[in-house]
Amino acid sequence: MSPIRVFLVDDHPIVRKGLRALLEEQPDIVVVGEAGSGQQAIGAVMAARPDVVVMDITMPDISGIEATRQLSGHTRVVILSVHSSRDYVGQALRAGAVGYVVKDSVLGDLVAAVRAVASGQGFLSPAVSSLLIEEYVRYSELAAAPDPLELLTPRERQVLRLVAQGCTSREIGALLHLSPKTVDIHRSNAMKKLHLQNTADVVRFAERYGLFR
Repeated sequence: MSPIRVFLVDDHPIVRKGLRALLEEQPDIVVVGEAGSGQQAIGAVMAARPDVVVMDITMPDISGIEATRQLSGHTRVVILSVHSSRDYVGQALRAGAVGYVVKDSVLGDLVAAVRAVASGQGFLSPAVSSLLIEEYVRYSELAAAPDPLELLTPRERQVLRLVAQGCTSREIGALLHLSPKTVDIHRSNAMKKLHLQNTADVVRFAERYGLFR
């Protein structure tokens, strides 16, 4: 089986030297080229035609994310970066990267990433995977949260809308053919369900959830 051909892109020569040494210790990996900037990498990678590009994000000309975007479709890119925030990971994956390894992670992660990506799989460092899982769970919980308006009865919704519009209990009662006391009960029940403390809270809630529509 032919070795996995890897191209290194990082603006620090010492880092590239260390990465080359690490990867070339592996019997199934060979480094076929290096570049010290994103712009330089684009032409060099096209010429070398590697199986995998190991790409830093922060570089002096165009970023590794932009270089990844331009190389996507021509080769597979593994991002190797000190950045592990959701924003950086998201930008890299949207640009076409199929692997993301954090520089302070176990060195074996890079080797595993190169092998996985060369075989057609994706790879994320454990720290990055944990981050994305946490984000997924958080957004899933938000998406699953009930619409606060569904907690209200139709009458409570009518009353709350009129309260938000500045109507008094007597005015609301006249509009809905209810006694002021009944209006106060509906208003109190609605505010308790929504944890609203005063009329200003009601107005803010109405604006946020489209109660005026």
